[in-house]
Amino acid sequence: MSTGQGIEEVRLARSALFVPGDRPDRFDKAVASGADLVVCDLEDAVSTERKDLARTEVTAWLDGGAKACVRLNPPGSPHHEADVERLAGVEGVTAVLVPKAEDAETLRSTAVALDAPVVALIETAVGISRAAELASVPGVVRLGFGHLDYSVDIGASGTHTAMLSARCAVVLASRLAGLAGPLDGVTPQFDDEEALAADAAHARELGFTGKFLIHPRQVPGTHAAWAPSPEQVEWARRVVEAAAAGGAVQVDGAMVDGPVVAHARAILRSHRR
Repeated sequence: MSTGQGIEEVRLARSALFVPGDRPDRFDKAVASGADLVVCDLEDAVSTERKDLARTEVTAWLDGGAKACVRLNPPGSPHHEADVERLAGVEGVTAVLVPKAEDAETLRSTAVALDAPVVALIETAVGISRAAELASVPGVVRLGFGHLDYSVDIGASGTHTAMLSARCAVVLASRLAGLAGPLDGVTPQFDDEEALAADAAHARELGFTGKFLIHPRQVPGTHAAWAPSPEQVEWARRVVEAAAAGGAVQVDGAMVDGPVVAHARAILRSHRR
């Protein structure tokens, strides 16, 4: 079902836009938003009585040629197995997002059953404690952090300070497993550009490389937050050019060594995207 190109799309996504699975009128609009990854949501955005309708609408859209990630209902819930059964064999599934990720075997079996890459969404204390194990599961290509559910689980506020250690744990687990930087949780204030910018800047500072979104208007600000500035691009070009000359070199009065060159090349890759 998944291709190498599809896996790379998931790994490189800066923006992952949720769209309710029972609102087919919004599916194409989500694609048109320019989000790197559209996530058809069968979980939080869909009421219990409309779960089956959402599965029907999402699979029909994907069978019609569309491509998207799909957020399943949590493992252990009465709807999870129904989600997996309905999505099996659907060609348009780019990836599946597994919420409340806590169990490595569940992630592995989901990846196998759907023949699709898995994004493990960590939202609980148990998930955080097992983050490194979850990141290492075959088939898991990226982690996500759901700070809103996590804050409820541990009885904390959802502020940057309160969530700092958990965010760092998700970033570290991703790095140790050789995954791309994780996706950060949503900014609920979808019409507040300053709140989005602050959340994205904080996430990027910690090592996240993208973010979940709840509204198309959040896409441009999110992409801007992860775009290198012209000054950074120019510096990176000078570093790479200087390093190519060989020997001990300096750029802007600072020595250029291996980690500096690697950082410069990462900036240029981001700029090319």
